[in-house]
Amino acid sequence: MLAVEVAGRAVAYERTGDGPPLVLVHGAVEDHRTWRFQVPELSRVATVVAWDEPGCGASDDPADDADLTDLAHALAAVVETVGPAHVLGFSWGGTVVLELWRLRPDLVRSLVFADTYAGWRGSLTAAEVESRVTTSAEVPDIFAGEPPPEAVALLDQMSADVRPATIRRNVALMAAADLAHVLPTITVPTLLLWGERDARSTLRVAQQFEQAIPGSRLVLIPGAGHVANLERPEAFTAAVRDWVTG
Repeated sequence: MLAVEVAGRAVAYERTGDGPPLVLVHGAVEDHRTWRFQVPELSRVATVVAWDEPGCGASDDPADDADLTDLAHALAAVVETVGPAHVLGFSWGGTVVLELWRLRPDLVRSLVFADTYAGWRGSLTAAEVESRVTTSAEVPDIFAGEPPPEAVALLDQMSADVRPATIRRNVALMAAADLAHVLPTITVPTLLLWGERDARSTLRVAQQFEQAIPGSRLVLIPGAGHVANLERPEAFTAAVRDWVTG
């Protein structure tokens, strides 16, 4: 993997393919491996960059007091290695991408938000946020149906490598984040890619994004839950490929 230095710490990323830059930003409890089923196909039509968020994968841990803005600046440093790019953020990663847009719109050619949030405070009710930060709360399944065995194996691999400090930080940041006011400021083409049966970031959230972002387009992945890129990889990949080439 490659790396860029941000504030004296390495931020790792994988780069493959040739064509217009496409930056993939993973969710929580993940790293660049979550895009395993997308990269081979997408790298035929784009220069695909998949990062490891600070504190994940091959990236160094961030500073103890790192916040959402710090993570977005780290992402900006990765995007700068390829220039203005199509930027795709999944779940928690979409919130980081939304902060990237707020800080550095010059780096964004288009946006793809997949099963994401404008922060939990920005997309959910106060009761829902409280439920998610309570360890005893029941969390909806990430899959809509019987998950593909290879997807389960991949998630198990990434979960085994997760750093407890990263999870604690990201949950706290997501629970506090409210970037709903940023959505109407988006002026680049925007695709909203959602699993039609997502029980975590429901279609209500997708519709909030669609109503707030001028000219955005909502595409649903049939039969998919929260992790459409793993549960229905062919349909997810095709939608992203068509967006980048179109």
